[in-house]
Amino acid sequence: MDIRSSLEGLKTLLGVDPATQAATQGKSAPPSAGSALMSDRATLSSAGSEISDASSGEGVRMDKVAAVQQALAAGTYSVPASAVASKLIDSMLG
Repeated sequence: MDIRSSLEGLKTLLGVDPATQAATQGKSAPPSAGSALMSDRATLSSAGSEISDASSGEGVRMDKVAAVQQALAAGTYSVPASAVASKLIDSMLG
């Protein structure tokens, strides 16, 4: 069993070729551990901010929410199929 404690040893163990890695990054030498961390990027969608905005409570009628929650808990909440169909058609058309 061969145990390596250096970064280069780990790259060798994982099969990472330093020459290939340098070519893909446009550098002639392998990057150091610190520079690799500095080049990482993340791109976030707007979904997170939309969820955050929705959870802030603005425009939410809490009395209606409480009534629906109570009806769900009691098992008495029902929605007419015609209302669901109407909303589906409306959302598909416009």
